[in-house]
Amino acid sequence: MNWREKVLDFNIANRGEGLTGLVFDVQKFATHDGGGIRTNVFLKGCPLQCLWCSNPESLSPQPESNFVPNNCIGCGKCRTVCPQDAIGDGKHDQSGLTIDRDRCTLCGECSKFCYAGAINILGRYVTVPELMEMVEKDREFYEESGGGITFSGGEPLAQPQFLKAALKEAQSRGIHTAIETSSFASWEVYEPILEYVDLVLADIKHMDDEEHKKVTGVSNRLILENIRKVSDLGIPLRIRLPLIPGINDSDSNLNAVADFVQQLNNVQSLDILPYHRLGEMKWRQLDFSYPLEGLEPPTLEQVKERISCLQDRSFKVSIGG
Repeated sequence: MNWREKVLDFNIANRGEGLTGLVFDVQKFATHDGGGIRTNVFLKGCPLQCLWCSNPESLSPQPESNFVPNNCIGCGKCRTVCPQDAIGDGKHDQSGLTIDRDRCTLCGECSKFCYAGAINILGRYVTVPELMEMVEKDREFYEESGGGITFSGGEPLAQPQFLKAALKEAQSRGIHTAIETSSFASWEVYEPILEYVDLVLADIKHMDDEEHKKVTGVSNRLILENIRKVSDLGIPLRIRLPLIPGINDSDSNLNAVADFVQQLNNVQSLDILPYHRLGEMKWRQLDFSYPLEGLEPPTLEQVKERISCLQDRSFKVSIGG
């Protein structure tokens, strides 16, 4: 089974029921993704399968395990404690371990006894009160810097009930709220959440629908329609474009993105996010091949040259989040 087949069972309307959310990371003292000092909460599950995804552990809407070969000390404790006999000998990069993911039930016993941190369970369920307890610890930093909380992923709209409850609670406490989203959700899911959002960071991957399908697995029509609707509501917007060499960095696509942004209201900036390979090793840790193997990241000078066609636009263009 390849990585796209593994995540195709995604049903965006039925994730995150109740007030419990599946979170795979919480980053404190983040200085991107919404302004000021922020707590970034990464929700698990995404209906897109972008070839360049730097967080492949976010794709599946279920907890999963990863294996970090360089951390393995070969003690064999994981094999001893696994009740499913899912861990065996075998060549796995530099380590003599393999994980049979069909047998693995994600009970977490191996991770519990892996003191070297070679095997980890990715994704844990948290309640809104538990999340707010973490967020509140940095309130003074939000207030001094104009920061707040940003929900990212994965796709935060994939857990709509939890997301809405958490945003509502944060706003009731006077904490600035933002979501970073692909906007790939029905308007019936999206609109009720926006009542509690102070800033939307909306991704655009490609303006050509067929190309968008090739590199993300889905059409861009719903995405662009939703971004227009958010704009019409008057909610502050930052449009984000991951700049991927040879995929969406042509003058024609950049100008198409700019033409689209030009028609929107309340756009604070178009943020260009240059391609990087920081997530490449994560793919291997999940037993997947990296889809863009061999693609080199652009230099800063190359990025500036590539986006020079945007310099005369009326909106702000920035490099980075």
